[in-house]
Amino acid sequence: MTSSITNRLTGQHYINGEWQGESSAFNSFNPVSNSPIDWSFACASKRQVEQATQAAKQAFSSYRNKSDNDRAAFLNAIADNIEADREAIIEAAHLETGLPLARLQGETGRTCGQLRLFAQNLLNPIEQSIADMAQPERQPLPKADTRLGRVALGPIAVFGASNFPLAFSTAGGDTASALAAGCPVIVKGHPAHPATTELVTRAIDKAIKACDMPAGVFGLLQGHTPEVSTLLVDAPAIKAVGFTGSLKVGRILADRCAARPEPIPFYGELGSTNPQFLLPGILEAQAETLAETQVQSMMMGHGQFCTSPGVIVAIKGEALTRYCDRLSQTLAEQGASAMLTPGIAKTYQQQTEALLARPALTLLAQGKAAEASHHTRPAAVKLDADVYLADDSLQQEVFGPFALVVECEDAHQMQAVAEQLDGQLTATLHGNDNDWAQVHSLVDAISHRVGRLIFNQMPTGVEVCHSMNHGGPYPASTDSRSTSVGSMAIHRWMRPICYQNMPAALLPDALRDDQTLLKRF
Repeated sequence: MTSSITNRLTGQHYINGEWQGESSAFNSFNPVSNSPIDWSFACASKRQVEQATQAAKQAFSSYRNKSDNDRAAFLNAIADNIEADREAIIEAAHLETGLPLARLQGETGRTCGQLRLFAQNLLNPIEQSIADMAQPERQPLPKADTRLGRVALGPIAVFGASNFPLAFSTAGGDTASALAAGCPVIVKGHPAHPATTELVTRAIDKAIKACDMPAGVFGLLQGHTPEVSTLLVDAPAIKAVGFTGSLKVGRILADRCAARPEPIPFYGELGSTNPQFLLPGILEAQAETLAETQVQSMMMGHGQFCTSPGVIVAIKGEALTRYCDRLSQTLAEQGASAMLTPGIAKTYQQQTEALLARPALTLLAQGKAAEASHHTRPAAVKLDADVYLADDSLQQEVFGPFALVVECEDAHQMQAVAEQLDGQLTATLHGNDNDWAQVHSLVDAISHRVGRLIFNQMPTGVEVCHSMNHGGPYPASTDSRSTSVGSMAIHRWMRPICYQNMPAALLPDALRDDQTLLKRF
């Protein structure tokens, strides 16, 4: 399979329907063997960024006027093509990320499911439109007919994520929702999985041709330097950005978007510690089970999920001691492993070494010793809530299999921890019927700091559905009003427009009087 993939790769960029660029700038890398793969790729120049963004701008006028049926057919065709080439795509992703084949098979299904979800929503809308009917006889002034619609923003830049080479990358949720909205997309491929990115782009290329879409509706820029990213977000043709990655890089790009002559929206998902609040009743009854579930969740993907649970908050006592004992026992049985990239592994090693050296933090357990220098060991530490509350740096995400157990004196201190949390993608309350009667203020405090509040379930994983919200207050995301997963993600790439006294023949289909989803006032 590797040789057949090699024969298909150009290592180039995909711009205005053509492959171009010198594929000699950087190589794919296998994080498991800790060695380069013999697949080389180009790094986009300023000229190529300009070409890609101009092609997207030219495509916008045509693509935004495609019918919902046409865009739905396009999205379904992309999904069909990915599934037709899933064996090669999954193999490339496995080699470039080290993620298990079963995990990547599931992620491929999710990627295609997202595309089909937005296609289905185009064919059968789920949201009402709004119209205020004219009142020409109203005194002292007549009331005009006004109808609230939405229009696409324009070309969108999407940044692939390191930890989801399919579902949050080339044809992932940001791309699917933007294409559904009527916006061309330019993907900045993640250098950790460029071959996977190219193969998925080839599936999109086939769909463009089969569905007679404008050539510039999708573009791919490969690159391993920061300059490619900054050139892309600075390009005047780009009207919004979708990003999944680190707080450091996300903040740099967000600031550039805000500083442009025409500021544009930056939708960044920047990380989360996903705290777990263990309430007294359930901790007493299920301490060991909760500890085992915690380790299972934090070890998924070797802790490289944006929803990995990295903080446990509980009240000290015999039940918490039992929990920590089982957590330590279970964690010590876990093996060290490679991470997605050497850079991610090095950062994890530096962060955990610094934390373990702090006298106020007590090591509960580490996993088995690393057998190679690029492997990382899971770990958990315990600290008093006073220490956690006094040091904001302890809220920083450690991307990998690491957790802090925050020991509170009482319910009041647990409340204080909740009230001081940074913005999070998720938080979970574990409790029983007796616990729920006591936690209204805790629920209220946590609700203001998360995008998704979970009860008695671990946060790892995100369901793609209409009601999902995957976002949260900063620094979990840069815009707490949006989601990167689920049907509502389409709103990132559209803006409202009011049509006043518009002739019926010119109205968008969704705003016409015969539409069942039109709400009239």
